[in-house]
Amino acid sequence: MLASYVSGTGHPASAKADKIQSITGVMMGCFLLAHLHFESSILLGKDAFYTVVQFLEGGMFSPTGHGFPIVTKVFSVFMLAVVMLHAAVALRRFPAQLGQWRALRRHMTVINHKDSHAWFWQLATGFVLFFLVPVHLFTMIANPEIGPNLSAERVYHHNAWLLYALLLPAVVIHAMIGLYRVAVKWGFTHKRTGLRKLVKVLIVYLIVIGLLSLGSYILIGSELTLPVEAYRPS
Repeated sequence: MLASYVSGTGHPASAKADKIQSITGVMMGCFLLAHLHFESSILLGKDAFYTVVQFLEGGMFSPTGHGFPIVTKVFSVFMLAVVMLHAAVALRRFPAQLGQWRALRRHMTVINHKDSHAWFWQLATGFVLFFLVPVHLFTMIANPEIGPNLSAERVYHHNAWLLYALLLPAVVIHAMIGLYRVAVKWGFTHKRTGLRKLVKVLIVYLIVIGLLSLGSYILIGSELTLPVEAYRPS
């Protein structure tokens, strides 16, 4: 029974779905790596984060030097489409029946295989992300205005910190394990032990910088008075 939803290979349609799942997974994993580092620029101060935002939103093409929030909106729509495609092809391997879950638990207990444990955690975090990621992306689509003050307002005054506190560990664990499994699956490396150690280091590192960034937004937000005005460098 376990093999019936673990393998899923051998059919042309399944092979194509595997490629789509891997490609979209790599896209999201690379985006997460960049996104968390862009967000962490707030640790260097408001000016640093403002500069990063204006660069990403094409501020160099604006007469005023300020970016275009529509860029954030369009990119959020694109990432939502990528997430939906990834979820659609990934769900075919999700153990939907109780017997399948029991088979997976029995397999993990009897055979202490690290990759099976990694796959289980990817399943668990994937289930959580199925609900959390669309909420985050829909928020950015509906309100694409970002910046030191506006982002801090969203985190603190709109209580988005709770969403991000749940989203951060789930998305980091899911993405890093996903990149590991793609690297192994498609033969980019055969050094599983070393790669697993690297993945663990990346997970801890990304969660730490993510939490530090979230803490900074909460601190900034607590010092803001409503209504909040967009930050502009002095």
